[in-house]
Amino acid sequence: MSAPAAAADTARLFLALPLPDPIRAAAVALMEPAEARDLRWTPPAQLHVTLRFLGDTPVAQIEPLAARLAEVRVEPFILPLEGAGAFPSKAAPRVLWLGLGAGHPRLHQLRQRIDDLAIAAGIEAALRTFHPHLTLARCAATPAGANAAAQWLKARLDYAGPAFRVDAFELCASELHPAGAVHRTLRRFALAK
Repeated sequence: MSAPAAAADTARLFLALPLPDPIRAAAVALMEPAEARDLRWTPPAQLHVTLRFLGDTPVAQIEPLAARLAEVRVEPFILPLEGAGAFPSKAAPRVLWLGLGAGHPRLHQLRQRIDDLAIAAGIEAALRTFHPHLTLARCAATPAGANAAAQWLKARLDYAGPAFRVDAFELCASELHPAGAVHRTLRRFALAK
């Protein structure tokens, strides 16, 4: 009885950069249907750049957090789709991603301001090195999955795609279902003009 009540009291949250449709289309064009058996591609509507995963957050903290996030002031900036890789490593791929080049100083500034506000709002977030990327696929933990990932990476290590303007970020909820996570935007925050 207590598990459903606890689930209703929290929301699994993250902060992300939304993607313009042309950038989403460029990423989707790199998804290979022939490798679908060994690579589970991210649904196109779910593609985003995660700024900070907040995890299970008490519902009562969402509005105070949103009010603080509305105060974030960073000038808009441009990011390129550039490079590809795998986590945790190319030798043992579990996730395939598209990179954002070296990022932009304002991207890192945005991430730092978000971290500061989350801490001020009492939300504990795991400290990790920020590696901005778009998750394209999850790899099967099999030799065939590793081979499919290696082949995909080999053809895309030097990938250079279009650039896009970042002028907002979003507070999103992720609901876990047997078929995979479903993401929902709770709030959108415009960057400074």
